[in-house]
Amino acid sequence: MENQKNTENNISIGNAGEYFVAGELERRGFTVAVPMSNTKDFDILAINRTNYKQYAIQVKTTGKVKKDWLINNIDKIIHGKNIIFIFVCLNGMEKPEYHIVPSEIVYKKRDDYNNWINTPGKNGKVHDPQSNKIHFKDNENIYLDKWDYLQ
Repeated sequence: MENQKNTENNISIGNAGEYFVAGELERRGFTVAVPMSNTKDFDILAINRTNYKQYAIQVKTTGKVKKDWLINNIDKIIHGKNIIFIFVCLNGMEKPEYHIVPSEIVYKKRDDYNNWINTPGKNGKVHDPQSNKIHFKDNENIYLDKWDYLQ
């Protein structure tokens, strides 16, 4: 029962992040579509109403104040010039923060994963290659409010 509660809470946090991003994009002059079903490659499609550029956006959300997002299935990360990751920090349901990151930067994080897999862990223990996930962090706020990546 506890596991189901955590899963439901994570889904709610993820949904909240997507809708916060959709609202912020609309406020910034984009037409936004949020697919009704979970698509594997993106969470939001956005079109700039001024220059008509289109973006596929992947949203990752944390409900905590810590700026650390888990990305699963890293071998399936898509990348391209019009693909953007927006990492949302809900700050314990205070004002959300948005960290806007080009997909190429997130894609390069796969190298971190590969290095981790190939480096022995504590007491020489081999890392499990089945985990296939990484953490993306922006504690220095390098990508905080970098909405210009969408221009």
